[in-house]
Amino acid sequence: MRILIIGGGIAGTAAALALDKAGFGVTVHEAHPDSGADIGAFLTLASNGMLALAQFGAAEAVARRGFELTAMRLTGDTGAVVSTVPLGETGDPLRRFRCLRRAELCAALREVAVSRGIEIRQGERFVTAVEDADGVTAEFADGTTARGDLLLGADGIHSVVRPLTDPEAAAPRYAGQRVFYGYSTEAAPPHEPGRIEMLRGSSSAMGYTVSPGGETYWFARVSADELSEDEIAGTTPAQWRERLLPLLRPDATPAADIVEATDGRLMVTNASDLASVGRWRTPRMLLVGDAAHAASPATGQGASMALEDAVVLAKSLRDAPDTASALEQYEELRRPRVERNIVNSARLTPRRAPGRLERTLKNYRAKWRGRGGGPHARSDSAAEEQELARQLDWDTPLAADSPAPQGS
Repeated sequence: MRILIIGGGIAGTAAALALDKAGFGVTVHEAHPDSGADIGAFLTLASNGMLALAQFGAAEAVARRGFELTAMRLTGDTGAVVSTVPLGETGDPLRRFRCLRRAELCAALREVAVSRGIEIRQGERFVTAVEDADGVTAEFADGTTARGDLLLGADGIHSVVRPLTDPEAAAPRYAGQRVFYGYSTEAAPPHEPGRIEMLRGSSSAMGYTVSPGGETYWFARVSADELSEDEIAGTTPAQWRERLLPLLRPDATPAADIVEATDGRLMVTNASDLASVGRWRTPRMLLVGDAAHAASPATGQGASMALEDAVVLAKSLRDAPDTASALEQYEELRRPRVERNIVNSARLTPRRAPGRLERTLKNYRAKWRGRGGGPHARSDSAAEEQELARQLDWDTPLAADSPAPQGS
């Protein structure tokens, strides 16, 4: 089987690696002439994302690019510490949470793909595709075409493939918050190695962590009207900093000092997501990653969900008797989980989101109490995690009646 992958970002390159391991021929077509990577913003990969990476041999390459996060602490706007909880599977270095720039994750995946001889074709902007009984033909802006048995739309929240699988799909929607990202080598906030700090501010939700090299990575989510593309492009980092600082100053947290110590490495974007996409697939086309199920960034699971997609899709195609059955099984397994993530992230994003951070900490505490061997150790959450681990394990075949694990 020859599979065409539209998009060379996280979802597309991960899918290429997993499908290549499963024995399928793949070619990645990326619109960007040099790199499919997003410059600037950083992300966290949770244990489920690291587990998925391990299935197609990319966990070590990614781990080298990022740094570990082993704990999360929540502080209120008065400066009082609300809670501290562990993060991830700390016993296994390759299952620990990782923090890294999105561009670094893309580069690590691409590095592994190139080392395995996977073809990544840059500067090929997808326009449309035509499918027939024997395959699918992709057409690109430069007039070239490519022929395959299956086409994957891994081209993100603004997918060009999505209208082909679901002409009625709604456009991405604004989730109600602006998200600021920044880096500072001048800030000196209180921290411990491997801990991410969540600050529940009176007008914002902020998070920061300090890398082993002493660089502070931070984000802030602020409820406000949607920014236009012109506003984003035409406002300087210094101007954004001056707009953000008055929202942070009233709180007794390090937030304002961190932002004030940030120079030109500051950016802003609109938090957006997708309402449920009714049709992920046609007989010869399938959406994966954000093209199918983009969530706002509040849960921090977007990249990890895309990595899970890659493994489950490759196993579905490997284990099912035919392509139609494989795509149906893939959607049945993935849709409940990723759509629950969209809902959970949306609940954390609205205007009262800062007050909801404590709920996230409560969920983590419950999860870890369930692993402590007490009477409730076999909780629904633990059972769902075990089912997810079984589905991701490369050597375990996907059963036709596998239940769909819910959101993380």
